[in-house]
Amino acid sequence: MSADETTTSDRPAPGRDLVPFGTAVRTWFAISLQTFGGPAGQIAVMQRTLVDEKRWIGQQRFLHALNYCMLLPGPEAQQLAVYTGWLLNGFRGGLVAGSLFVLPGVVALLGLAAVYVAFGDTTAVAALFAGLAPAVLAIVVQAVVRVGRRALAGPALVALAVAAFVALTVLGLPFPLVVVAAGVLGWLLHRVAPRLLTTAGADGAQPAGPPPLIPDDALHSARPSGRRTALLLVLGVAVWLAPVAAAAITTGGDGVLTQQGLFFSGTAVVTFGGAYAVLAYVAQRAVETYGWLAPGEMVRGLALAETTPGPLIMVVQFVAFLGAYRDPGGLDPWVAALLGALLTTWVTFVPSFLLILLGAPYVERLRGNRPLAAALTGITAAVVGVIANLAVYFALHTLFASTTTVQAGPVHLELPDLASVRPVPVVIALVAGVLVLRLRWSVLRTLGACALLGGVAGVLGLVD
Repeated sequence: MSADETTTSDRPAPGRDLVPFGTAVRTWFAISLQTFGGPAGQIAVMQRTLVDEKRWIGQQRFLHALNYCMLLPGPEAQQLAVYTGWLLNGFRGGLVAGSLFVLPGVVALLGLAAVYVAFGDTTAVAALFAGLAPAVLAIVVQAVVRVGRRALAGPALVALAVAAFVALTVLGLPFPLVVVAAGVLGWLLHRVAPRLLTTAGADGAQPAGPPPLIPDDALHSARPSGRRTALLLVLGVAVWLAPVAAAAITTGGDGVLTQQGLFFSGTAVVTFGGAYAVLAYVAQRAVETYGWLAPGEMVRGLALAETTPGPLIMVVQFVAFLGAYRDPGGLDPWVAALLGALLTTWVTFVPSFLLILLGAPYVERLRGNRPLAAALTGITAAVVGVIANLAVYFALHTLFASTTTVQAGPVHLELPDLASVRPVPVVIALVAGVLVLRLRWSVLRTLGACALLGGVAGVLGLVD
């Protein structure tokens, strides 16, 4: 439906809701079923639906909301849904929009994780993942290229990206430390040599197309107040951590559910730069520290998350499902797996709601804050190195059957055993690279083609 064809039912009704609440719910549900292809695709779906077709929100207000979400840890597309839902329908609008945005992915990935646990050792499933895992490697490489082109606008930012890559890949430094250091360096560069940083913003762009049906000054707002902030903060943190406390009380502080709740609660507040940027950290801790899954299984979980709607960070649900299933404590393994997956999803996404609902009234004060923009620029540059580190991690555990670790002073480097190279994943990864980088196939189309190649390899007995 074009902008000119917007029906009367799409126009704001008098009263508190600028858009009829039932209409908004149906629209957000329709958006949630189209959220494939990572944050760029998800943001594009909201742009097309809310700005171009429904004309519920103007281009400038949409971009301003997106810029604010980019400052925050967590999945920016889901946070943008919460923010725009709040603008249109207030508090309940934000809750519904953000919840519906992730719900289809939660249900789909739960089903896929259960299938993997039940049938993952079968030849057919092994062949499927033999094709999906190399495709994910190519998709991560594509992410490095795309983010690098957008973020690395000068030599200083390139140097930050390289430094982040070396810190993670060669020195084995923790991901949160690298992110914080990048933000501090960005801020310092702004202070001592601001010309070395190139920051871009869309706020100065001219709006295109017809004006929105709802003027910017009519959108929902709340007066910033210490009382509102304190109340939301106390209630929000209590809601966020209550399930973790319940898990600790019922299964013990050392139980897998408690460990997952605490770990993923911490991860949720350091996920600057999107899912790709934090997955290497999650993979390292989940595999090496907690033993929830094998290195190759992290790649398989990402492949499953790529095929489902919703934010890619949903892969943590797969990690938790497998970890709780394999170490259920006194619970039935399937019950533990379900609880672990739902608990992890809860602690991962509740902070996004809290950050948006807390910060939205203050968002205008962030506009034009150059030191903050400089810190974000530094973090964004480092994210390129972080994603490159993730690509290396996936390549090591997808293309080779075994690796060795070299430790010498500050160096902590994982190297492949070249004699253990796996020809089929190498070939499929090259094919996937051509499809996504040269032919510009979509993520789903590439994954489907590579899964088919994996199936053929399985039929021919080539899958190890």
